Amino acid sequence: MFRDQRVFLRQFFKQYHTTGSIWPSSPALAKALCRYVRSDANALAKSKAESSLGSPCSGKREILEVGPGTGAVTARLVAQMQPEDRLTLVELNDDFVHHLHTRFETQPAFQAVASRTQIIHAPLEHLPGQHCFHLIISGLPLNNFAVSEVEQIVGIFQRLLSPGGTLSFFEYIAIRRAKALVCGPKGRARLRGIGQVLHRTLSGREIKRDWVWPNVPPAWVHHVRFSGT
Repeated sequence: MFRDQRVFLRQFFKQYHTTGSIWPSSPALAKALCRYVRSDANALAKSKAESSLGSPCSGKREILEVGPGTGAVTARLVAQMQPEDRLTLVELNDDFVHHLHTRFETQPAFQAVASRTQIIHAPLEHLPGQHCFHLIISGLPLNNFAVSEVEQIVGIFQRLLSPGGTLSFFEYIAIRRAKALVCGPKGRARLRGIGQVLHRTLSGREIKRDWVWPNVPPAWVHHVRFSGT
């Protein structure tokens, strides 16, 4: 755990724009982000058990985690994966990618799903395909990006999410309001633009919101389903 924190803190000071936090996600935040890893699997199992037609259902799910960092949320995720679930991790930071590979090679919980996991060392926009993932969990610090980048990221999530799939992402509570107090006019305009993009994303699509107070800083977790995906 302390090694994870040292790696994360070092990258915070080197690459704040893409790291976005001074500390890894707390267990409470990881639990909230992984809410549908377990509940969707239980719903699938119940559907199979109650099927009177006996139609085949593989139960396989494709799960995507974007911006896993040192794997604080990944640790919760791999513990809840079902035997046939497959996991894709997309991470841009070199040190985080190396750290993740080490965890999958050396830690038992990670080793258990290593054969069903791929780590992609690339920007999210390089990920190909449409409607590929049943669950997307994002740790990207959206409030650090340009408005156009946030629009692009949301569009990619919508492209990648399968019909009925769930997107879970977080933002720190009142962070845009706090940042607006200390930045100039351009910064405030950027933050307003991001707020508008996220409002459009959540409006009529947010199926649940978790408030996570035991985190540094406290956070909201948004769970979204896009109609028509």
